[in-house]
Order: sequence, then structure tokens, then C-alpha cells
Amino acid sequence: MKTSGTVIPSSRFLASKMLGKIDFTKANVIVELGPGNGAITKRILKEMHPKAQLICFEINQHFFKQLKKIEHPQLTVLNVSAEKVVEELRKLGYDKTCHIISSLPLTNMPSPITKCILDESYRSLEKNGTFTQYQYSLSYFKKLKEVFQEDITLDFEVFNIPPAFIYRCKKYRE
Repeated sequence: MKTSGTVIPSSRFLASKMLGKIDFTKANVIVELGPGNGAITKRILKEMHPKAQLICFEINQHFFKQLKKIEHPQLTVLNVSAEKVVEELRKLGYDKTCHIISSLPLTNMPSPITKCILDESYRSLEKNGTFTQYQYSLSYFKKLKEVFQEDITLDFEVFNIPPAFIYRCKKYRE
């Protein structure tokens, strides 16, 4: 299975747009799926309040090793599939997460795995929590709508290579 969606890191413009709607003053537990080389991770760490925690799920060994070099007391990097987000949060002592930021190459992954990841992500979110995902096409809107029925908004970042669509999904029910 391909574990990277592109060979070029996410741009600062994409990171800004992905994180721009998050109120970091109220975010206690943030999950990042597929952080890659940490381009967005570093921005999240700068924005978080001092008591918040960032938990990253990265299965690519090369990226995992790069992420482990980021020494930050609020960062936990797991070499575990995003399919296990609920289980891993519980192991760390958390019931829910406020926000999930995902850079996973969902269109490159087998459908049963992406279904599991989306379902687990939904289950792990607290009420009013958000799931933010970027992709290079609109092909994933329908699959995201099946899980996040309540509210999905779409944005676009042209200053990224390649340009990216940003899906923002909100969980209204518990």
C-alpha cells in the first residue's frame, strides 16, 4: 500500500488553510493522521496552548523517524495505523479528541481501510469536533458524507503542489 500521497511537502498556505478554522485556545487533544515529514505538525505545535496534546499516527518508517526528531513535550508520535485511533487514544488516557487533521492519501488506499479510518475518526471525535482532510480531487466527498452526514464544507488551496481540496467535517452528535 502506498503510504505517501505526494513527493512534495504540504505548503505553508495549505497548512494555514487546514488549521485556520480551529480554535486552538479550546483544543485539548488534537490528532494528526499521516503527518509525513511534519510540515503541518510543526504549525500545529506552534498554535497549541500549553496544556494541549498532539498525537500523530504515521506508519511510514521514514516519516516516523523524522517526526521522532521533533522534540516537543506536547507531541506523541505513534507508528500505528489510523485504523486504531480510538484504541490508541484510550491507551494514552483520552476518551475523545477535539480535532483530527488528516493528510492521509485516502484515494491511494484500499476502500475497507479508508472506511475503517473514517469510522474510527468519527467515533473518536467529541461532540462539535472536526475532521479536516485534504485531497487532490473531489472524489472523496461522497465517502466523507457517508460518515460525516451533518456538515461538510469544502475549500481549495491553489498555492500547493499540487493544488488541494480541503474537506472540513463536523460532528454534531455524540
